[in-house]
Amino acid sequence: MSIRMDATATSIPTPRRAWFALAVLMLPVLLIAVDNTVLAFALPSIAQDFRPPATTQLWIVDVYSLVLAALLVTMGSLGDRIGRRRLLMVGAGGFAVVSAAAAFAPSAEYLVAARALLGVFGAMLMPSTLSLIRNIFMDASARRLAIALWASCFTAGSALGPIVGGALLQHFHWGAVFLVAVPILLPLLVLAPRLVPESRDPNPGPLDLVSVALTLTTMLPVVWAVKSAAHDGLSGLVVAAAVIGVCSGMLFVRRQRRTATPMLDVGLFANSAFTSSILANFLSIVGLIGFIFFISQHLQLVLGLSPLAAGLVTLPGAVLSMIAGIAVVPIAKRIAPHALMIAGLVLVAAGFAAILLFRHDLTVVAVIVSFVILEIGVGISQTISNDTIVASVEPAKSGAASAVSETAYELGAVVGTATLGTIFTAYYRASVELPGGLTELQSADARESIGGAASVAQTLPPALSGRLMDSARVAFDAGIAPTATIAVVLVLIAAGVVALAFRGVSGRVARPASAPTPAAAPPSARDSMRSTDPDTRAIPATRPLRSDPSDPPRRGGRSAER
Repeated sequence: MSIRMDATATSIPTPRRAWFALAVLMLPVLLIAVDNTVLAFALPSIAQDFRPPATTQLWIVDVYSLVLAALLVTMGSLGDRIGRRRLLMVGAGGFAVVSAAAAFAPSAEYLVAARALLGVFGAMLMPSTLSLIRNIFMDASARRLAIALWASCFTAGSALGPIVGGALLQHFHWGAVFLVAVPILLPLLVLAPRLVPESRDPNPGPLDLVSVALTLTTMLPVVWAVKSAAHDGLSGLVVAAAVIGVCSGMLFVRRQRRTATPMLDVGLFANSAFTSSILANFLSIVGLIGFIFFISQHLQLVLGLSPLAAGLVTLPGAVLSMIAGIAVVPIAKRIAPHALMIAGLVLVAAGFAAILLFRHDLTVVAVIVSFVILEIGVGISQTISNDTIVASVEPAKSGAASAVSETAYELGAVVGTATLGTIFTAYYRASVELPGGLTELQSADARESIGGAASVAQTLPPALSGRLMDSARVAFDAGIAPTATIAVVLVLIAAGVVALAFRGVSGRVARPASAPTPAAAPPSARDSMRSTDPDTRAIPATRPLRSDPSDPPRRGGRSAER
């Protein structure tokens, strides 16, 4: 069925205070994005101070995302129940305190524990910000612009992380990268109670502790298995963890279908707009993080740039991503948003295709061009996909939907590093040719990664060091073609899924603004999760969807929706 979508929804005025509230809500997003990238630059200094084993170093980096991903859905549902602003305040306060403590960690084990606590409080921040935006901005166009600005903070933070990290570590102790959180979060703690209105689900039902436990036993083993398989390869323990996670996930879905007040209405995934947007969100982040993983090493270890200079190379792409994410908002009034989402994904694929094209001479200019194309695509697709996700539920239930969006982001970051990073590592190990004259330990380190080869090269005579690094650089770049090809295919698959999900939809839904809506029976707790924006309402779905409060009523009430 083809549905013509050429009329626009009646605009709901957005008060100026809402935009001040948005500015406050962007602070934790900026912080989380900076925190995700800045630690990688501090890790060498931390390793010099504590000299932890390699596994402990990995836990310093990985435990944060493990805990964060495991708790996002739980925290989103908790915010719906106790109040999203309250959860945001608790998360911000806890994150600031633990960050200050982490800056003065006396041991690597203490730092691992601090990073785990940061994951707990970080999980309170992200779903709260997006669900509060959903409740503050009721007009669809204003909400899309707010989400574009919100998403741009992820891009800004990712770009600023390497620059801020390089500048701080050049002048201060590594603990300074943790203390950055304090001045960012203090304004939020002061201004949020004054500017951000509280919102919660008026009929939330009790918190289902069994479902909470099932989310933990689903996400923790799955994320750990993905990371462990990437670092150490498959093992019986990794497979067992994956099986436990999958089985727990199946039990979670079964329980949500049977309970009267589900933590997450899994029926949302029957809405093709919601599900395809989650996939677009996930795979665009897989591409971005995988790209950054490769490019950061290529710029520093192959081209010889400093960490600060490498960070500056990525700045043009990050700036244009922010501009693209905001500029797509007025364009979405004239072009169907799903078409823009597809265009964004195609641009992400084109960025990887450019890397494939330039792979034999991947200069700084070639990296900038490729990264700009990819980042513009990420900016467009993230704005549209996040808006579609939160618009798929009514405001009272936005916390859980926001948590799903954030979980897709975190899993995308994990999978991007694990899969694309593993492919690069495998090709490096298969291709590197070590010169003679290395000890057994030096050979093992140099064969492990290009970073290991660079560390070994610093201990060798100049001639031997040069031969080792020449071989390591060639071996590292041998992974470009297969990795870029796989990334192109994955992202184009996501674009195809979005196109199929939105087939028959050509624009904005045409609905008369003057027709009254007949009274309807009160929705059940499960039905109240289903709401659509003008851009998602025309999607063929297995069940009828409720209307977005920002849109005028349609003629014929619910029957028109069918």
